[in-house]
Amino acid sequence: MSEDKKRFQFFGRRRGKTLRRHHLQLMEELLPKLRVDLNNPLSGISGEVRLEIGFGGGEHLAHQAELYPEVNFIGAEPFRNGVAKLLALIEEKAIGNIRIHDDDVRYLLEKLPPASLSRIYVLYPDPWPKKRHHERRIVNADTLKQFHMLLKPDGLFLFASDIDDYNEWTLREVREHGGFALASNSTEPFENWLQTRYEAKAKREGRETQYLRFQRRD
Repeated sequence: MSEDKKRFQFFGRRRGKTLRRHHLQLMEELLPKLRVDLNNPLSGISGEVRLEIGFGGGEHLAHQAELYPEVNFIGAEPFRNGVAKLLALIEEKAIGNIRIHDDDVRYLLEKLPPASLSRIYVLYPDPWPKKRHHERRIVNADTLKQFHMLLKPDGLFLFASDIDDYNEWTLREVREHGGFALASNSTEPFENWLQTRYEAKAKREGRETQYLRFQRRD
């Protein structure tokens, strides 16, 4: 790993169970074709671009890409097993409008040009529940500054979590940043929503999701 790639300390998981043979093949053969080139992250892309940070198993990202084939999607996920699951969905559904950044999203955020994104999704991020770990949360002053720079005028930052403390944290961090208006705060999902396995688990365990929609303002 280069010195440049060591600038951010990473705390999440990168690997889980051993990949199945076909998933391993997709990682070796399909991923290199879809991986974002950080030297030119929007190479070959024209038109609207949306980013999902931490796409998990890729269900939501693949669903949105199918619904909006005219939109370009970038998914950022460092967890190898999640990336493999998304690749399988891309292959199965013949999806052609997804690019993948399979590393810490902070490296990608630094390289994307200003006002290049119409939407940023952060759905069910790791809550880092212990107070001493709150600085690891993806929603913070630094990333909000980058979100504001990368979103087009009136672009949207969409956040969803079933952790009350994280929802309150996000509302407070966004309010302190000052560059976003709260467009909606609801327990009703965003439009064209696909329930993920994580959300289904949360409901079974009695946790309700809060969906926060913020609109970029000057």
